[in-house]
Amino acid sequence: MQDIIYLAPLAGIVSLVFAVFFATRIFKEGTGNEKMQEIATAIQEGAMAYLNRQYKTVAIVAVILAFLIYVLLEENSGKIAIGFIVGAISSAAAGYIGMNVSVRANVRTANAASEGLKKAMQVAVHGGAVSGFAVVGLALLGTSVFYIMFGDVDQIIGFAFGASLISLFARVGGGIYTKAADVGADLVGKVEAGIPEDDPRNAGVIADNVGDNVGDCAGMGADLFETYVVTVIAAMLLGTQILQAYPNAVIYPLILGAVAVFASIISIFFIRIGNDNKIMKALYKGVAVSAILCLVAFYFVTDMLIGNINIYYAALVGVVIMVLMVLVTEYYTSTSYRPVKKVAEASETGAGTNVISGLAMGFESTALPVLIIVSGILGSFFVAGGAADPAMGLYGIAIAAAAMLSTTGMIVTLDSYGPITDNAGGIAEMAGLPSEIREVTDALDAVGNTTKAVTKGYAIGSAALGALALFADYRYKVNLEMGELALDNPVVLAGLLIGALLPFIFSAVTMQAVGKAAFAVINEVRRQFKEIPGIMESTSKPEYGKCVDIVTATAIREMAIPGVIAVATPLIVGYVLGPLALGGLLIGIIASGLLLALTMNNGGGAWDNAKKLIEDGFHGGKGSEAHKAAVVGDTVGDPFKDTAGPAINPLIKVVNVVAILFSSLFIGAGIF
Repeated sequence: MQDIIYLAPLAGIVSLVFAVFFATRIFKEGTGNEKMQEIATAIQEGAMAYLNRQYKTVAIVAVILAFLIYVLLEENSGKIAIGFIVGAISSAAAGYIGMNVSVRANVRTANAASEGLKKAMQVAVHGGAVSGFAVVGLALLGTSVFYIMFGDVDQIIGFAFGASLISLFARVGGGIYTKAADVGADLVGKVEAGIPEDDPRNAGVIADNVGDNVGDCAGMGADLFETYVVTVIAAMLLGTQILQAYPNAVIYPLILGAVAVFASIISIFFIRIGNDNKIMKALYKGVAVSAILCLVAFYFVTDMLIGNINIYYAALVGVVIMVLMVLVTEYYTSTSYRPVKKVAEASETGAGTNVISGLAMGFESTALPVLIIVSGILGSFFVAGGAADPAMGLYGIAIAAAAMLSTTGMIVTLDSYGPITDNAGGIAEMAGLPSEIREVTDALDAVGNTTKAVTKGYAIGSAALGALALFADYRYKVNLEMGELALDNPVVLAGLLIGALLPFIFSAVTMQAVGKAAFAVINEVRRQFKEIPGIMESTSKPEYGKCVDIVTATAIREMAIPGVIAVATPLIVGYVLGPLALGGLLIGIIASGLLLALTMNNGGGAWDNAKKLIEDGFHGGKGSEAHKAAVVGDTVGDPFKDTAGPAINPLIKVVNVVAILFSSLFIGAGIF
């Protein structure tokens, strides 16, 4: 039975083969006229230049941390340090591969739009599938190979730390880049100059299009790579607590991931737009088929490896959580429902009421997801037998989290679809393509905004469940009983408040970074409008490279402090205040981080699509006072949903993984 472990690396390889397959299909598509190719090349060069600089900077940090791991840890430090480096490289590769294809699929999608909606959508989905299968393939392959090599879950925690670190930097750096460019281009272009989005006369437009890729392709790719790795390893770690009763408990999460790969491969071919031309329906069809196939396969895997139907029910709970989180996020961020319509309506009375309405929707949007996650935690705990055996209950929660990630390949496909279609619309606008082509790309892009928001909601939910599993493993590592983590203990309370504070300080730093970079972009775009004659008449070409350089340099520089906060805080608290305080910190960061991330993601998505709704002709349409107010609201929402909000996910997991990795150093430490 133990030989079944080799199904996991095999599935990882198959996933990577299909990523290559879809990439090959994309490269065979036409790239349009010379003007389209010129714009696409500028986006490609800007995106790759940024990512290369980012990874060179992060590589230095990774080498230093690998050395510290080797020096500070007493047991298996060499293996853990190697795992850390490989995890970092794999996470970087997941984002790099996906973005490399996305910046080439964009122009091909724009060109395919001349053949109609179905063809353009197919190209965009296949471009997104490259990211989806690369992320899952690399995550499953790396985790399983290291486990097979070392035979000890504790020794592969370094792989999870490397993945988490790169994810944090990719999310923070990419988020600063994309939103600084977006905010700068929008405020000067739309509000001050009164020109359309993606107008070639705007000097910030290339940086804006580059940002879509480094934020939502490379950033989300690295984010869900580490979420997948960390969650699976957390489930494997908790599996060690029940090995005596269930010998296959450690490898079970890997096999769930393996069969899910084959489910995703089958389901990608079900994404076909019908005669009703409903794009979101077609995309959800793929997710639904993937979830159904996973549930069928999970039953047989559970029966074969565990033999306890209750664990299957825990996996079922995880898939239900995934579906409900997707639906709730769509409700709060789609133009079809009350929240976005209310924010758009509030724009009629100015930017102030727009911002108030958007904040209110963001706060309101936390209720249903929290109830879903709480129900999922309790449901998976008790169906797995937690009432009689808490270890089984915690394992059930971890399996629910792992099962929730079974559709990661499809979810990343949907996410990468967003920037591909966004870029396709930008290329169509800048190249002056006929209006009927822009109508196709606009239809694709409108759905892309929702898919990006849905993906972030999915990532937040999975992060909460995964972090809870990590917290449980931290308790085992430092021999803490739940009764010791009582709020009447001032040490625990101190740690909890520090943990609850972290997401807010982290968000403040990242949003200030966006503000600094956007300020520089705004001044540069204004300067060019003023000093370069003929830009508005289209007789002169803006200096796009200036804005690209500004946001690249700022993003690289400003991502350092958030990284230090994430790694240093748990180390300091663990050493100075001890393991009890660190346990409190982990509880605090999970609770406040979940709520703040939900508020930012859903509120930002509502602001964004409220602007889109007005641009579609509602409440006065483009150029109206309501539109100007909505642009201001979207400016506030941009760093919410694309910088600070999604970066909280890797923050939570980096802090938890650091606590587990260095747990041996905290035992007996602290002044209390």
